[in-house]
Amino acid sequence: MARDPSGGRPSVEPLPGEPAAVADTGAGRVLVLADYHAGLEVALRRDGVELGNRADDRREAALRLLAESGADRVVLLGDVANAIGDPGETERRELDELFDALTERVPVTVTPGNHDGGLADVVAALGHDEGPNPVTVSNAAGTRIGGVGFAHGHTWPAPAVVEAPVVCTAHEHPVVRLEDEVGGHRAERAWLRGRLAPGPFEGHAGDAGIEPPTVDGDLVVFPAFNDLTGGTWVNEEQEFLSPFLPGGLADGEAYLLDGTRLGAYRSV
Repeated sequence: MARDPSGGRPSVEPLPGEPAAVADTGAGRVLVLADYHAGLEVALRRDGVELGNRADDRREAALRLLAESGADRVVLLGDVANAIGDPGETERRELDELFDALTERVPVTVTPGNHDGGLADVVAALGHDEGPNPVTVSNAAGTRIGGVGFAHGHTWPAPAVVEAPVVCTAHEHPVVRLEDEVGGHRAERAWLRGRLAPGPFEGHAGDAGIEPPTVDGDLVVFPAFNDLTGGTWVNEEQEFLSPFLPGGLADGEAYLLDGTRLGAYRSV
């Protein structure tokens, strides 16, 4: 799914069977997770869906992947929190325990999503913005580490992000609907991968009166790490949420978490 890393080029490689990837940025090895949605069970219970708290399971899964990947940094591609606004007590506790556990090992970078409006204040209030392995929260336009750009995807990424050889975004929670041999259906989380198409970014730059970015890289749209979230049914003509999708994804293909290549996502 990633560019050939030969010659020092950056690469983004999904971990087999996992909704996570390792980015070799040229400036370090990064574990990348998207749409963690801490405290989601609280919101689901308000909607009448009774589920036990899976915070420990999520955190232990993230720590396991960090250990297995050998990464020296974690990037969380937004919607780390679930509440839009100030997180409640249960969600704040999950965030505190997650950041405590991760920063015992490596620094953490967050590219905030639409659910993370108060996250920087929470990080500071809990003291996670200090120490040898701090949690750094970028602005909503994302950040770039070496040759890889990172942004949640709910708004337009910064020019430096989209000019990277590989760009990682989230927000969509891509899902494919698959039919089995007896006519049954199931939904599975999926990766989307393709070339970045410059048109939408050039159009946005023109509307904003700024210099258009030079777009000539790959785009990887991450599945949600939290398996309780809904998602965009990418093979059902469902409207995308990101302002630059689907137009910004050229020749997009879908892949299942186990690495199965499904081909063009619209024709799955």
